[in-house]
Amino acid sequence: MKPSAIAALALAGLTAAGCVSAVQNRESMLSAAGFRVRVADTPEKVASLKKLPAHKFVMQSKNGTPYFVYADPSVCGCLYYGTEENYQSYKAMVFEQNLANEQQTAAMMMQQAAFDYGPWGPGPWVSGMWVAPM
Repeated sequence: MKPSAIAALALAGLTAAGCVSAVQNRESMLSAAGFRVRVADTPEKVASLKKLPAHKFVMQSKNGTPYFVYADPSVCGCLYYGTEENYQSYKAMVFEQNLANEQQTAAMMMQQAAFDYGPWGPGPWVSGMWVAPM
């Protein structure tokens, strides 16, 4: 197998793992926000789950009360459901997580800008290690 093909497969594997990790993180926040989970443990539930958009919220109404449904057919094979309050709590958690990520990125950029590369000279840097040009 060519090295480029191996690299492409490795990148695809990392991307898929990253997606699964992101979905699992989202599902942890859904649980923390008070969403309840139902496992698709019958053929009928699996078929119903597959009719919903995967990894997206859908608002449904029951007896005039709005509920938010989140289908995960690929990682847990389950359905999360919650109230408007649960949904707002989840959105607040997502906002806080995004803010924390932005602050961490800014701090890393400031730290990198302050590092003195003088003795090493200019060049491509990866984690503070010199990478030979290809």
